[in-house]
Amino acid sequence: MAELTPAQLPEAIDRALAGESILLLPTSRTGSIAEADPTLWRGDGPSPALILHTSGSTGAAKAVALSSEALTTSARATERFLSGPGRWYLTLPVNHIAGFQVEMRARLAGEDPVRSTAASFTAANFAEDVRALVARGGERPRYTSLVPTQLHRILADPAATSAAADFTAILLGGSAISPALLEGAEAAGLKIVRTYGMSETAGGCVYDGLPFDGVEVSITEAGTIDLSGPVVADAYVSIAEDGSITPIDSPALVGTGAGRTIRTSDLGRIDNGVLSVLGRVDDVIVSGGENVSPHALESVLLPAWQDHGIAEVLVTSVPDAEWGQRIVALVRLGEAASEAVRARSGSPTGLGEVLRGLVPPDTAGMLPREVLVVDEIPVRSIGKPDRRQAAEVARAQLQMLTEP
Repeated sequence: MAELTPAQLPEAIDRALAGESILLLPTSRTGSIAEADPTLWRGDGPSPALILHTSGSTGAAKAVALSSEALTTSARATERFLSGPGRWYLTLPVNHIAGFQVEMRARLAGEDPVRSTAASFTAANFAEDVRALVARGGERPRYTSLVPTQLHRILADPAATSAAADFTAILLGGSAISPALLEGAEAAGLKIVRTYGMSETAGGCVYDGLPFDGVEVSITEAGTIDLSGPVVADAYVSIAEDGSITPIDSPALVGTGAGRTIRTSDLGRIDNGVLSVLGRVDDVIVSGGENVSPHALESVLLPAWQDHGIAEVLVTSVPDAEWGQRIVALVRLGEAASEAVRARSGSPTGLGEVLRGLVPPDTAGMLPREVLVVDEIPVRSIGKPDRRQAAEVARAQLQMLTEP
């Protein structure tokens, strides 16, 4: 297998789409992109154009095979939803589908994206890079794709916020988006498009709650989301030591052709044709016999706490003899944290008591009894909340505080 540099990726995309090679993305952002011979494909039908791994945010990462049809259909649908082909800024890791699709859309639009010059995202670097993009001139629309963690940091920096306003549209997805974050972006004049999708759907396939043409969304009896259409992956695969790539049967990926379906673990509902994503089945916390959605609870807590200097919230849980699981919140303080919050920041129960009193009684639900202050909310490389790591952080910090 031949390893590629980022500069070689655009032409490698052309070869993969033409069926002349298979692109293999690494499992980490620091790994190397590789190109494999199509004869290594052991499945029926044409070889895939791309092999990449799921983010593994709730379980082990899985290798996914995407066809040239899935990738191209997704990229062209994005162009139609937005303002046509444009110039792209890449600030997401290319080993994830959201980052790769920026490269893909830019290639189909006929020019390379402006790629982030920083090893990790900062608001200052974002502002500098966007200035370089704007300096290219021309009348083409400008686009980028972000995750909520990045947008939080942009809105906290005036220069970055001003730069973000230069985009014709900003795709926002990868994890739950709080209403407060969207309100802040709207107030700043940013043109946000909420996206929903995954590696198995060649990236986002539902924009602002509406599916792409040819994509069907349905809700199962269990309340989970099924997605069908030409953007859905061909299969999960295994890669042997000799480089051969073999499809793996999975109950999550069924059907063939345009009827391919991914049975997700995401909870959702459809109102008047518009999809709302409510969280993941495997994220749900069972506490005292009640099911608590971390995403739904975070959407209540952050708006109630923001004015008191809470910049970010992540809900997790720890084992509890009485409740089974006890709800805990991790928070990152902003510069404007109130005196009452800072005074209790060293006491999880004390801070919990202060913050619970800020939540409107009619939306309170099952609130965290303990709130832990952290320097950074745990995230994975793509910027998604790392809920497994968050649970470990909560257990370790609470154990340390209770030890004599």
